[in-house]
Amino acid sequence: MPDRLLLRLAPFGFVLLWSSSFIGARVGLRHVTPLLFVEVRLCLSAVLLVLAMLVLRRPWAALRGKWLHCAVAGVLVNTVLLDPAHVAMTRMNAAPIALIQTLNPLLTAVLAWPLLGERLRPWQILGLVLGTAGVVLIVGLAAAQSTVQLDLLLLSGLGVVGLVGGTLYFARFCRGVPMLEGATVQFLAAAVAGLLAMLLFETPHGDWTGPAIAAMAWNAIGVSLGSMVLYLLMLVRGSAARATANFYLVPGTAAMLAWALLGETLSALTVLGLVVSSVGCWLVRRR
Repeated sequence: MPDRLLLRLAPFGFVLLWSSSFIGARVGLRHVTPLLFVEVRLCLSAVLLVLAMLVLRRPWAALRGKWLHCAVAGVLVNTVLLDPAHVAMTRMNAAPIALIQTLNPLLTAVLAWPLLGERLRPWQILGLVLGTAGVVLIVGLAAAQSTVQLDLLLLSGLGVVGLVGGTLYFARFCRGVPMLEGATVQFLAAAVAGLLAMLLFETPHGDWTGPAIAAMAWNAIGVSLGSMVLYLLMLVRGSAARATANFYLVPGTAAMLAWALLGETLSALTVLGLVVSSVGCWLVRRR
């Protein structure tokens, strides 16, 4: 597939795959403890990438001097993001957690200016404002309804900080690293960090039912591998602000998937928020 066409399709594929992860998690967390769920997902992704490296005979030498940088980015973008989100998802719906993750493009765009020299044009600033407004429309007063929801949203916010830090770190230190080699090191490091977190903070337990296994397989192969490869591709070929702007489309898409696949209610407020966020995303991604 020509590079230009791949880059055009990458945002759409990323949004669809990333949104589907919330559906998979909702199913899997009924049977498996959250940190174990994430750890199996990361380990499976790492094993598949190592096998791809061996089958394709890709040289590890391409990572000379970049091992540590790729490992740091992998832990931040995967383990630090996913562990808190999955813990929170055991106590509340996936939609508010998806909404918290849309703080990623706003924080990334603001920090990318001084750290990476990525200046924003006026219409991109407007797009960020609209994207944030769309998030506020969907979130409403969810956090004010109970202290438990507020604590869980703050926990999810910790994961967003990891995602923002990993995005900026990757953009600063890991550009130029071959995609397969870099992703392999990132997932290996994330799996090690996830194992340590699971042993420290959880007594792992799982009922290995068909739905649980299917949810893990999809979130490992379709989401961790598929969406993260597209995300890293957008970071390598574009700016951090434009790549992360796609997160504004995730909450509405996740809500629509939950409506279609799980029978959850799709409110008019969600539809309105999706429209506003979509306009904001389009403005940020304009050349």
